[in-house]
Amino acid sequence: MMPQPTGAQLPDPPVSRPPGPTRAALPAELGEREFARWLTGRLAEFLGRPAESIDPRTPFAEYGLDSVAALSLYGDIEDEFALFMEPTVAWDHPTVEALARCLAEEYARGGPARADGPAEV
Repeated sequence: MMPQPTGAQLPDPPVSRPPGPTRAALPAELGEREFARWLTGRLAEFLGRPAESIDPRTPFAEYGLDSVAALSLYGDIEDEFALFMEPTVAWDHPTVEALARCLAEEYARGGPARADGPAEV
């Protein structure tokens, strides 16, 4: 005798995010200007306002960037640029200008980034 289906279904497997880019997939040169442009766009998206209204020297806190948005920004930096930094990077460099400079410096020296595991120290 064959077991009859009971109507219960297994849950769908969790949806996983595709891995972010590796260094090989990104441009060799990303400078402060490119990072500032990208950060301005992300901040504008978070705030729901035009990118032109974002002053790169105004602290994120003055725009109302909270800890949830800062962690989201950190995740976006990982996903977009394969840069794996401290989650507090947006608080340690609290303006578009300062964070863009930090990201450009980290990117130029090639770390800390990883494609398939933690960066070696």
